[in-house]
Amino acid sequence: MDTATQAAELLKDHRASIDRLDAILVYTLAERFKQTKAVGRLKAEHGLPPSDPDREARQMARLHQLATEADLDPDLAKKFLTFIISEVIRHHEKLQK
Repeated sequence: MDTATQAAELLKDHRASIDRLDAILVYTLAERFKQTKAVGRLKAEHGLPPSDPDREARQMARLHQLATEADLDPDLAKKFLTFIISEVIRHHEKLQK
């Protein structure tokens, strides 16, 4: 087998792994949003504010630590969590209306 064919096979394997990981990410994110929707409903029912800055700060610190342990750029992890939190708060605000 020549090097181009070997490279093509390796590329195929890497892409298959990436596809599986993408599926895991999507299903995990969907499950996370199911949980945050339940939290949003609970907050709305009990007149609690849609955001919790103290919890968000703890989550950011926790995620920074996890990213560091996982050898992932903490700034990338922070951007990702910031986006997710903003979406969660947006959903919680809609439930308050």
